[in-house]
Amino acid sequence: MGHVIVIGGGASGMMAAISASYHGAEVTIVEHMERIGKKLLSTGNGKCNFTNARQSPEFYLSENGDFAWKIVSRFGQKETCALFQELGVYPKERNGYYYPYSGQASSVLDALRMELARLGVGIRTGQECVGVIPKKSGFCVKLADGELVGDKVVLAAGSKAAAKTGSDGSGYRLAKALGHHVITPLPALVQLKCAEDFYKGIAGVRIQGTVSIYAGSRNETKKGLCQNVLDKGGREKRFLASDQGEIQLTTYGISGIPVFQVSRYAAKALHEGENVMARMDFMPELSQEGLLDALARRALARPQKKAEDFLTGMFPGKLNALWLRLSGIERMTAAGALSPTALRALVRAIKQFETRVVATNSYGQAQVCRGGVDTREVDAGTLESQKVPGLYFAGEILDVDGPCGGYNLQWAWSSGYVAGKEAANHASSESVKHGTGTR
Repeated sequence: MGHVIVIGGGASGMMAAISASYHGAEVTIVEHMERIGKKLLSTGNGKCNFTNARQSPEFYLSENGDFAWKIVSRFGQKETCALFQELGVYPKERNGYYYPYSGQASSVLDALRMELARLGVGIRTGQECVGVIPKKSGFCVKLADGELVGDKVVLAAGSKAAAKTGSDGSGYRLAKALGHHVITPLPALVQLKCAEDFYKGIAGVRIQGTVSIYAGSRNETKKGLCQNVLDKGGREKRFLASDQGEIQLTTYGISGIPVFQVSRYAAKALHEGENVMARMDFMPELSQEGLLDALARRALARPQKKAEDFLTGMFPGKLNALWLRLSGIERMTAAGALSPTALRALVRAIKQFETRVVATNSYGQAQVCRGGVDTREVDAGTLESQKVPGLYFAGEILDVDGPCGGYNLQWAWSSGYVAGKEAANHASSESVKHGTGTR
């Protein structure tokens, strides 16, 4: 029986261990935290959105094209749901998002732990891996207080996101020592910090809208707000990404799911020294002309109403006050006295609200990272290293990330299952196990 050592006890590491065991290997997990699976408990706001019904290559992002999709296609959403249901996790679907019926991430973790125990997987917690040494036959995994010898190794040590849950970037060091190139990890699914000083006055506002990210060279930086996203030649800056949903305004900038979805693009542009601008549309249901017409009719209906009360009932008061200031409208001006020019300025403030992005929040606040082990150095069929035979990769350590919605966990399950299976199949010629819960 071959011995597979899995470094990392997160979602992908646990799945790799289960898969390797299903396929005939003796398995040991090495985890530097005191418990396995800690990060899983925080996913989906503690409810664990573990996959999504909508699946296509666009949801799995990498510098290496459709690398991830080749793996997801081998063990995807249907296989994931089937396996978890077999483990006792009854799925609940909501708008394509899959959760455990219990509504608790702990249910998923407990089911995985019980399966690891049933399979007899060895778990070494509180063990720091300090090196992986390829031998003529197999590997020696150096620990802080000893070593393990195995036939194959699955490196599933996570990224740098949310270090308090165990993802501290130590896996990158191990991969580099084994000759792999690591594409600079950057925070993703994270909040964005902005330059303007008015955010403390609008902090706490939650509002539906669209956020779009643009980038241009540093010498095109424009101060202030509601400037057109144009470079010096009058050309629009490069559009990077856009998303719609509930935007949260904070003391330092912008947050919320749509901001998370576009943050990976802002992070890369900032890392490359570009000027990054976020443009928000706080009434995407109407065109600019449609909103202009609505405001004109609003002013005509109640001409005596003061400007400070003009937008009451449409938008939060904190934003109304800011938009008046940015539009140059005195708050005591009568609505009937608002000129077409003033109304157009107000429309621009509402539908073309621009803010300069200066940074992302830290790795500690990020849910995942973009970047990681360069997948061009990894076999797209087996996840085996092209530099070190017998070394496999799974999960966030690789240069693969996805949007909110269960895609990053689906990548963990897909890559973990494939890496574990391939490692086991090449570690031993023993037949696949049979019995309840086996594959």
